[in-house]
Amino acid sequence: MVRPRLLLALLILVFSAGVSSANDRLQVATDSGTYDYTVELALTNGERAVGLMHREWMAPDAGMLFRFDDVRPVSMWMRNTLIPLDMIFIRPDGTVATIHRNAEPLSEKIINSKEPVRFVLELNAGDVDRMGLKPGDEIRHPIIQGQ
Repeated sequence: MVRPRLLLALLILVFSAGVSSANDRLQVATDSGTYDYTVELALTNGERAVGLMHREWMAPDAGMLFRFDDVRPVSMWMRNTLIPLDMIFIRPDGTVATIHRNAEPLSEKIINSKEPVRFVLELNAGDVDRMGLKPGDEIRHPIIQGQ
């Protein structure tokens, strides 16, 4: 007989195993170089709704890549998000459309993409400036290139 706690631990292990895969490496290409990140993917409505909420810390080379079902203007907010983030709005071809720097934690202020996009990359606040990222630079990841 399997004990409830053991079963719960096994279920957590099985479902969390999918978080780190071969597809979680992402590259940001700027004039100053190429920067590697490990990203979690937010592909479903539920995953996109939760995003990075309730986290107190994120590794310096980590982020979250959101993929939307279609190309459209996107609105984000920082409700229940505890860490400041840079938001990078990305066109279907992987080029950066617009950037929102240092989004305020816990804010319900709407942050708009300003043009139709397919992806949003959230990184720790300050990463955009550190890399010199600007509109037109390229974000590379299998779900972007392989849409």
